[in-house]
Amino acid sequence: MPGFSHRPHGRPADGDMRTPGGDTASERGWRAGMNVFPGQSFGRPGTFAALAYRNYRLWFAGQLISLLGTWMQMTAQGYLVFELTRSSAYLGYVAFASGVPTWLFMVYGGAVADRMSRRTLMVITQTAMMVLAFVLAGLTLADIVRPWHILVMAFLLGTANAFDAPARQAFVLEMVERRDLTNAIALNSTLFNSATAIGPAAAGFTYAAVGPGWCFFLNAVSFLGVIAALLMMRLPPAAPRSARASAGAEILEGLRYTAHHPVIRTMILLIGAASLFGIGLFTLMPAWAVEILNGDARTLGTLQSFRGLGALIGALGLATASRYRFKGRLVTAGSFGFPLMLLAFSLTRHLPVALLVLLFVGVAQILLMNAANVIVQSRVADGLRGRVMGVYTLTFFGLMPLGGLLAGTIADRMGDPLAVAIGGGALLAFSGAIWLAQPALRSLEVE
Repeated sequence: MPGFSHRPHGRPADGDMRTPGGDTASERGWRAGMNVFPGQSFGRPGTFAALAYRNYRLWFAGQLISLLGTWMQMTAQGYLVFELTRSSAYLGYVAFASGVPTWLFMVYGGAVADRMSRRTLMVITQTAMMVLAFVLAGLTLADIVRPWHILVMAFLLGTANAFDAPARQAFVLEMVERRDLTNAIALNSTLFNSATAIGPAAAGFTYAAVGPGWCFFLNAVSFLGVIAALLMMRLPPAAPRSARASAGAEILEGLRYTAHHPVIRTMILLIGAASLFGIGLFTLMPAWAVEILNGDARTLGTLQSFRGLGALIGALGLATASRYRFKGRLVTAGSFGFPLMLLAFSLTRHLPVALLVLLFVGVAQILLMNAANVIVQSRVADGLRGRVMGVYTLTFFGLMPLGGLLAGTIADRMGDPLAVAIGGGALLAFSGAIWLAQPALRSLEVE
């Protein structure tokens, strides 16, 4: 809405005078504000180049703590829902409830991220998520939690995430220089997938030992890590930007830009298909652990952790290769590898085989998601970054619950294995269509 203040993000001005060392005056101030100086590095251009920046190190530590808690809650919540309802379809309902706010608010959240301090916005959203986790923990520990409670909490959490996700995506370039953007995005994936590899297993054992309420409580406490990290950052001062137009006009500007940019449009379509037909299938994991593999909460945690371990391996590989330009080949490999691994998973009936396949599912998924994110962020204009990432995250988070609802409905009628096979087959067909329609994508290069 009009009246939001905005902090420009400290980027060097084109006309700044350069010193003999090559830095502009504003670049020196920007570096000083983030405690990074020429020559300081962690093996640049290596796997951990972005960790040369103090602000990014704070972000990395805070997010690692918070994401561990997030994965504990996600895993425990899914198993609790299945215990309460014994319904694969209800797992889809919960995913659907979390997605409704995405469709309602995500694009507007992207406009807000372009009009106010992204750090302030994230402190607000992370605090809201913490409160919701405490409420769910209280309901569960008091033994009064009901399925409809979880539906309401999923909707409210989705609302907070609709404003948090675009700001989080656009915030990366406030913590690192553009030359390390690809590495920072890859390390963000490493963060997420490190938590995916550890959090679900921790949730499974915690659930079995003391129940789901403590998983939710630990998640609530974990938000303190990322909130503290955000507040400790030293961001460069900048003058507020006056609003140029109404929020509605700026949203339309972002939508038009996205629709008319061929590379960004293709990446978002590909991410949307992966979310709808691929990632949405993971809502069936609790049912798969119990009904297909005859396991329990620990089985579910192990399944999720192996998928996360595979994604972590893929993310570390991408971080190491972040200075290489062949991102189009990575997107292409992931777009075919991900559905093929899902089809293989639909055939698994034994835990060791399922774990091995999920390892490769994770690798292929992160190849696709990470490379697509890098391509979009490298192409988007800085002034539209929040809005375009709002469209990106709307597509990703908005179609995922629809995919979960679709998978749950098919699974209730035709069985979990066939639901996974149908989703994998649909995604493979879509990837093939993109491969035929956009041959230039295969050779796309990014700095």
